[in-house]
Amino acid sequence: MALSISKKSILALVAGMLLTFSFAPFGFWFISPLCIALFFYCLANTTWQVAAKRGFLFGFGWFACGISWVHVSIAEYGGLPLVVSLLLMAILAAYLALYSALAAGLSTHFKGHTWLLAFIPLFMASEWMRGTFLTGFPWLSFGYSLTDSPLNFLAPVVGEFGLTVIVLLLGYSLWQLANKKWLWLASTISSLMICALVMTTLPQNKHTGDEVHVLLVQGNIKQELRWAPEQFAKTMLAYQDLTRPNWDVDLVVWPEAAIPEIEVLAQEYLQNLDSAAAFHNTALITGIVDYQRPTKTIYNTLIVLGKKNPEDVLGQYQFLHPNRYRKHNLLPIGEFVPFESLLRPIAPLFDLPMSSFSRGDAIQHNLKANGLNILPAICYEIVFADFVRSNYHSNSDILLTVSNDAWFGDSHGPHQHMQIARMRAMELGRPLIRVTNNGITGVYDPLDHQQQTINQFEATVLKTSIKKISGDTLYAQYGKGPIVLLLIVLFLVALFNNRHAFKFFKPIKTNK
Repeated sequence: MALSISKKSILALVAGMLLTFSFAPFGFWFISPLCIALFFYCLANTTWQVAAKRGFLFGFGWFACGISWVHVSIAEYGGLPLVVSLLLMAILAAYLALYSALAAGLSTHFKGHTWLLAFIPLFMASEWMRGTFLTGFPWLSFGYSLTDSPLNFLAPVVGEFGLTVIVLLLGYSLWQLANKKWLWLASTISSLMICALVMTTLPQNKHTGDEVHVLLVQGNIKQELRWAPEQFAKTMLAYQDLTRPNWDVDLVVWPEAAIPEIEVLAQEYLQNLDSAAAFHNTALITGIVDYQRPTKTIYNTLIVLGKKNPEDVLGQYQFLHPNRYRKHNLLPIGEFVPFESLLRPIAPLFDLPMSSFSRGDAIQHNLKANGLNILPAICYEIVFADFVRSNYHSNSDILLTVSNDAWFGDSHGPHQHMQIARMRAMELGRPLIRVTNNGITGVYDPLDHQQQTINQFEATVLKTSIKKISGDTLYAQYGKGPIVLLLIVLFLVALFNNRHAFKFFKPIKTNK
């Protein structure tokens, strides 16, 4: 017996909420296609108004539960009453839900199986908008749920974008299977098996046989102390003490803004670090804040200290030396405040320390550290697949991301962040180094899928080695371009098949 419309609306909300368990730290990847199948069931035989409403409820459940960790930072550091912080969280989830509502509503024009040919391009277009508008928030896309699934072998070919399409296809196939139609599931599984066979004939990225010995330093500085001036010297000494017994590596990495003092005022400290790294024949990459007094611009920066090349005798550091990276994709509220003249006076949430950063260039050189070419991304930037790929080069040795997830406490946010970083490593076929203030700090090899991490909320180090990798993945060469082209063709086919009934907002017609 079919559920009533109201019950289907509730089911759409629950399906979105359950999606959370398909992502890290839970990792039940098979839940995502099941939730999509339920979503498709809720969209069948509806008007555009009902479809849009259920699309909104699905999206609201998806984000209200999936990114509930955002509330940790709002509640603990926003200085707002609990009711207000919950309201802000609900507004964020509602905004993000508008995109799935848009795709669901527009797709009702298309009939039968042609509906799928239109829905997938429309949904992926809405995902692109979600990741672009208002600086973008492409978090928890469906493809990330397949990071540790048997289908992750496709990541170097189609990327997370293509994996999201696969989740949608699997969901549709399961929905059709519930209607006792096996063809879609059989076709989808057969296509994936063919892809697996074809991939065996393609050039593969390989380990070169060379290893890089690395030291990852996790300071575990409490968030409320990070920008307290009286704590600066103590924080800098803590990182120095953790590093001092462990210089015998090829590369040392400290996390985002590990040095809280602005660069122009930390010259003596940086010169001493530079000399120590060069003396021990290594290089050190650290996060620091660069404030430019003449222009009053401030950058979230990574700089390299010590040796640029192994044959160098001396260190390389001078103030504003070019071997640095400035963050491009800034976090709204945390690093810049839109409409700041209106919002800053309202509450402490909109006037956090270091929330007036300037934007670095979109395309920057890889960092050069002890002969290694390092592809950097600071914190939130690792979510933007196209951005990371645009800074990739064939000679990039390591994908490096640094962060400070102390904002989100002991929530599932840092686990999702690590999962996203691992997906970038699989897409580009490069080993990942991720260093954070309080976790998750670790390394990941995208070929053998081996990961090493250290415990969260401890001041400690990870001293290990990573294997260098050669070759360029298909995704690194072509990005999501081929998938986008295919989606455009599918949408045009759907339009052609519906050319005689081109009136928007008609019900979906499905085979019963």
